[in-house]
Amino acid sequence: MQISTEDKQVLRELGRQYMAVATLPVHKQKAELWRRLNRLEPVRPLVWINELPWHELNVDDELTLRCTDSFCRWIEASLRTTLYQWRHMPGDMVVDPVLLSQYVCSPQSCYADWGIQENAMRAADGFGSAKFVPVIRDERDVDKLRTPEVTVDWCATERNFQATCEIFDGIAPVRKTGIVHQWMAPWDVMIHWYGIEQLYMDMVDRPELVHKLLKRFMAGVHDVLNRQEAMGLLAVSNGNHRVGSGGLGITDTLPQPDFDGKHVRPKDQWGTSTGQIFSEVSPDMHEEFCLQYERPYLARFGLNCYGCCEPLHKKIHLMRTIPNLRRISMSTWVKVEEAAAKIGGDFIFSYKPNPAVLAAEEWNPELARANLTSVMEKTRGCRVEFIMKDVSTVRNQPQRIWAWEKIAMQVAQG
Repeated sequence: MQISTEDKQVLRELGRQYMAVATLPVHKQKAELWRRLNRLEPVRPLVWINELPWHELNVDDELTLRCTDSFCRWIEASLRTTLYQWRHMPGDMVVDPVLLSQYVCSPQSCYADWGIQENAMRAADGFGSAKFVPVIRDERDVDKLRTPEVTVDWCATERNFQATCEIFDGIAPVRKTGIVHQWMAPWDVMIHWYGIEQLYMDMVDRPELVHKLLKRFMAGVHDVLNRQEAMGLLAVSNGNHRVGSGGLGITDTLPQPDFDGKHVRPKDQWGTSTGQIFSEVSPDMHEEFCLQYERPYLARFGLNCYGCCEPLHKKIHLMRTIPNLRRISMSTWVKVEEAAAKIGGDFIFSYKPNPAVLAAEEWNPELARANLTSVMEKTRGCRVEFIMKDVSTVRNQPQRIWAWEKIAMQVAQG
């Protein structure tokens, strides 16, 4: 891999800035807070921000890429967004004094080639809502489903690692890493083939068809995980990475006591799943058409996060049947008092403030503060994290999200 002198200079300077931040003592302190939260110890609510409209946030060219090579631009973008977040909206983010070089492998989520092509009508720019035309019409369509191929390019993995080491030689250590955590949400994928309206009708009129799809899909999910483990693609997930739709996975609970230091198993990782499309479905149907299939998969992991953007306050009794559950993620539509009373200190309450507050015509910081203060009061006695995510726009006013972070930290710190 040939890296130009100019690209190397850009990255080395960013690397110096990155390490100046990463070696600050505060990151060890923040990591310990996450560790305590993930042990379910009583700590203040932790704050983390992700899934941002980066194209609206560039100020003074802080996010403008200057490298020309695509590999270098990928590294540059990661460094620039990390430094930007640290400067303007750090919350309880943690910056590690090491750069990671990922294995070149796929898939790393349930979004993969399952052999079925969705039929969707989307906006021209690819953003916003979409209408999915059902392509699962009968059992013959289910039979088209094929398990995704698991691939790894060890040569590319080593090439990228060596190139990264050479770029940052004398500035930052570099470590190779496999798959630390992957998004697994069966219905996030299958609803693209099914369509919401048709699914809801078939759960009543043709339940055998829905069950056949679920059994086939989940068999493929297990097969992919088995092959990832056998190929040595998994990494212990106890570090500075996102867990499901929640906060950071920094923990001393993983890996398992019998870990041999080499062969990483799912039980040495965080697992995740969610049934967002079942937000308006009864607990009984959530169990029948979702959770009974997810539970055996989640049982393979050492710790688990369940949920994303659905209000689960009516289904906490179902959540308690999930093995090794540690974190329950719920949307802003959750009835906070009811959920808090049912969760108590048994799980982390991963609360999602409404990102619409950042998208309103007029920025209203007091509304943001009132929301967080109310949640803070209603969840006393719980283990809580505030996760601001799914931010589609800040009306090209990045100062809004900067201000939200300051408010969230003030509220969290009391």
